[in-house]
Amino acid sequence: MTTPGPIPRLVGRLRTKRADHVVHGVKTLIAALLTWGIVAPWSTGGRPYLAVATALLMVNASTVYQSVTKAAQNVVARVAGLVLAAAQLLGPTAGAVAVIAVIAVLAGPRRTAEDRLQIASTAVIALAATTADPMGSLISPALQTLTGAAVGIAVNALVLPPLYLSESDSAVRDLARSMGTLLHEMGTGLSRRQLTSKAHTWLHQARSLDERLTRAEEQVRQANESLRWNTRCVAHTRRKETAFNDDDTFRALRGVALQVRGIARTLADNAHDNHAHHHLGHQFLDQYAETLQLAGAAVRTFAEPTPATSSPATSPRERLRGAIDGTLAWHDTMTDMIARGTLTKPGAWHVYGSLMTDAERLLADLDRRDTHRHAPTRTD
Repeated sequence: MTTPGPIPRLVGRLRTKRADHVVHGVKTLIAALLTWGIVAPWSTGGRPYLAVATALLMVNASTVYQSVTKAAQNVVARVAGLVLAAAQLLGPTAGAVAVIAVIAVLAGPRRTAEDRLQIASTAVIALAATTADPMGSLISPALQTLTGAAVGIAVNALVLPPLYLSESDSAVRDLARSMGTLLHEMGTGLSRRQLTSKAHTWLHQARSLDERLTRAEEQVRQANESLRWNTRCVAHTRRKETAFNDDDTFRALRGVALQVRGIARTLADNAHDNHAHHHLGHQFLDQYAETLQLAGAAVRTFAEPTPATSSPATSPRERLRGAIDGTLAWHDTMTDMIARGTLTKPGAWHVYGSLMTDAERLLADLDRRDTHRHAPTRTD
C-alpha cells in the first residue's frame, strides 16, 4: 500500500477546505434567513438584528458542543446585563452607567473578561433603551437572544455538523512521518560517520517536533469534541473508524516523540564531548545506525494502515525488534569481554546505555499503541 505524496495530499486538503467553506456559507445563510423570518414579525420595528447576530455566532461555532456552550454563556451574560439595566433606581444617568460597569466586573470574578464585558455593554445599551419603553426594551432583547441561539444551534447540529476527524488523522500522520524521517536521517548520518557535523542539526529538528506535537494534539482534541452531540454519527462507530482520536493512542505517540528528542540530545552531547574516551565506537555506531533506520521505518508505519500482504515477521516493527535484540546481544558480548579483562572498559558506556534505553522505550511505545489498537472494544 503506497502513501500519497505531498502534492496529492495538498490537493486533497484544498478540495476539502473548499467544500467546508461552501457548507459553512450555506449554513450561515440558512441560520440568518430562518432567524429573520421567525423573529421579524414580532420584533420591535421588524428589525431582529440581535437575534440574527446571536444565531450567526452559534452557527459559526467550531463544533456542536461549542455552539451549545457558547449559547449558554451568551444568554447568561446578556440576561445578567438586562437584569442590571432593570434596576430602575439607578436611573439613566452617567452615575448609573458607572455603577453598572463596576457591578458587572466585580460580580462575576469567575467569568471570562469577554463575558464581563458583554454583561456591562448589554446593561448600558438596555439602560438607554428603557427610557422609551421600560419593559418592552428588556423583554424583546432577551427573547431575541434566546431565539437566535436556538436557531443557530439547531442549524449547526442538523445541517452537516462539523467533524474534524480527517484533519486530526492528517496532523498525526504528518507528525509520525516527520519523526520517522528524522530517525532515518540520524541512522544514515551515523553510518556515514557524520555524527560531529550533523548532530546539532538533528537536535534542532527534534526540538521542532514539539510544535508539530502541540498542533496534532490540538487537532485530536478538536476531533474528539466534534463527536460530542453530533447528529452525523454514532460516537462509538466513528471512534473505531479513526486510529488517533483517543488519549491512550496519542499518549503513545507523545512518548515516541520524547524518545526521538532524547536520542538526538544524547548524540549531540556526545558529538561535542571533549573527552576522547567518551566517544562512541564505530562498531556501536554501525549497529545503532541500523537500529535508527529501522526505527524510522517503524514510526512511519505507526500512522499508516498495515498492508494486508505483509507478514508479521517482516513488518518494520519486528525488524526493529530484531535490530534492538542484536545490539543488546553485542552489548552483552562487550560486557563479558570487559568482565574477563580482554577489553578495556570504554568511557562511553553510559552513552551506550542511554541510547539503547531510548530505543527500547520507543519500541515499547509502539507496542503499547499496537496493543491498545487491537484490544477488544466495548459494545455497551
